[in-house]
Amino acid sequence: MKCDFYKREREASLARLAAMKKCAGRIVLLRSLAFIAAVFAFAASRDGHAAGTILGILLLALFVLLVRRHQRARRAQAREAARLAVIADCLARFAPARTMQEPGATEAAAAAMADETEPLDWKRFLDDGTAYRKKARPQDTDLHLFGAASLYQFLSCARTKAGRERLAAALSPVPPAKETIRARQNGAREFIDAPALALGLLTLARLLPDGHDTAPIVRALASDAESPCGKPAAQDTSHIRSDDAARNKTPPARTAGAMLSFGRILLPILSFSALVLAAIGPIDIVVPGLLFSLQLTLALAFLHQNSALFAPLRGASRALARYEALFAAIESASFAGSTMQAMQAALKKDGAAHSLRRLATIAACAGQRANLFFFLIANTLFLWDFQCAARFLRWRTKHGTRLAAWLGAWAETEVLLSLATIGQTREASTFPVLLDGAPRLMAKGVTTPLIAESAAVPNDADFSAGTAIITGSNMSGKTTYLRTLAASAVLAYAGAPVCAASFALTPMTVLTSIQANDDLSRGISTFYAELLRIKQMVEATQEGTPLLLAIDEIFKGTNSADRITGAKATIRRLTQETNITLVTTHDFELCDLTSGSGLPIQNYHFEEHYEADKIRFDFKLKEGRCHTTNAKYLLKMAGIL
Repeated sequence: MKCDFYKREREASLARLAAMKKCAGRIVLLRSLAFIAAVFAFAASRDGHAAGTILGILLLALFVLLVRRHQRARRAQAREAARLAVIADCLARFAPARTMQEPGATEAAAAAMADETEPLDWKRFLDDGTAYRKKARPQDTDLHLFGAASLYQFLSCARTKAGRERLAAALSPVPPAKETIRARQNGAREFIDAPALALGLLTLARLLPDGHDTAPIVRALASDAESPCGKPAAQDTSHIRSDDAARNKTPPARTAGAMLSFGRILLPILSFSALVLAAIGPIDIVVPGLLFSLQLTLALAFLHQNSALFAPLRGASRALARYEALFAAIESASFAGSTMQAMQAALKKDGAAHSLRRLATIAACAGQRANLFFFLIANTLFLWDFQCAARFLRWRTKHGTRLAAWLGAWAETEVLLSLATIGQTREASTFPVLLDGAPRLMAKGVTTPLIAESAAVPNDADFSAGTAIITGSNMSGKTTYLRTLAASAVLAYAGAPVCAASFALTPMTVLTSIQANDDLSRGISTFYAELLRIKQMVEATQEGTPLLLAIDEIFKGTNSADRITGAKATIRRLTQETNITLVTTHDFELCDLTSGSGLPIQNYHFEEHYEADKIRFDFKLKEGRCHTTNAKYLLKMAGIL
């Protein structure tokens, strides 16, 4: 089972982490002993023991080596802890359903576990996509695409802001080009077939700051750069806003081109040469003193310009090192699919990993100047600011405009890793087949990914252009069925697998009227809110756009006579050769539309039965109309009748 892979990985990771902690403890002990011994050795040398100095130096060197070894051990522990966190998230998606009111969950799971209140583990994920839910797009709410207990929350593995935005854009009810869908299917399949590779990339990504926004540094580094000689570098900056370009192109680029290209090297050489000459006697010590003072004076004179130049790199060295590790992993991986192979080839061609390693080094060196003592010493001796500025400007001139593409490649990889989630955590999953021609939707054993596989009740579907009227008692599964099919279509358009044995459809825009609510601030009643959605469907039908329409409890907000009249007229309007229309209702009168209308309208139903005076549901779709109701029974259960 797929869950077993993550359980094995968790046990192995826990064992490695425990061993690392023991090793780190031993290093700390040895480091402390080495330092104490070095102190005693130097003390002995002061008492006249000549060997004490040599021993003290050796012990001090050992202490430094152990400090560096401990730092590496801490980084390894951090990676292993990140791996455990990723594995925990994966295992959380296998957790059983626990709450009664779970959006998208079948009523079977709700009724079976109504006495439990603890939410699913994956519902605790902080990144639930609420910010991406659009009020003007009711499908986001109707199909639980974003927000608490949503498809986005279940799928998302993205750590960067750009990756999350791309994933949100992918979960759209409007199908993109088939080539786009197939390319993402190809990439997602790569990570489903290679879960260890996916786990490795997600582990490295976990070390990034949560929600890391790369847009500021991309804008800054893609702006007009100057070469070390002070001349503008030829770069395409048409995509940068004029105010951003002006802000990023000012004083930093004028960091004394002559100083960067020539003086930054010559002046330290002259200063150290003068120091050597002063030491052996030909010149006075005042000369090197003046030269070193000149270097510090120049650094202070250009302090503001250099600080502005390095502003995009402030605090970025660690994140850049993380991205370098990610790109190195992608460049060295063995991919079987064309999507990731193309991305890998582009990154290798640009040398993305190597270039980011250099930029991370530059950022770390520039960051050292925040230490006042280091700033004074390094600039006095080496013109440190100018050395860093020259290296940074060279990097920006050569690679500045490529950074956006590199980080965009990682954002797209995050989308593919997220889309692979269903295939990694569900035994029954398949990539949808995209059909040509007239509207068609076919599925075998389709369920929703928002509940555990063991609690889901699979259903079939076989719909073509026309209308399906679905009747059934309360809690029998009508609404869940609509949501499952429509949400599966959205997943298909994103390029993700769906929870089914097989799934095929023609690309159709998904429009819904499931969770229509009133809006007091706008004076809109529940009925009018639903009416607006139906109007949108009618207008889209007139445009000839292929549509998948899902209407739950049609016109439930008005009286029965008007509801039936309006529903019949609406169904006739929406039953077109470009539409697959799914309508649920408690009004059995609508079932009569199949008789003598000449329209492609069919009846389906869900039903219940009773055992030992208890209501039972099988949650299976059947052909024909429903002939049973359970409202009175439920009212008695609630103590109302």
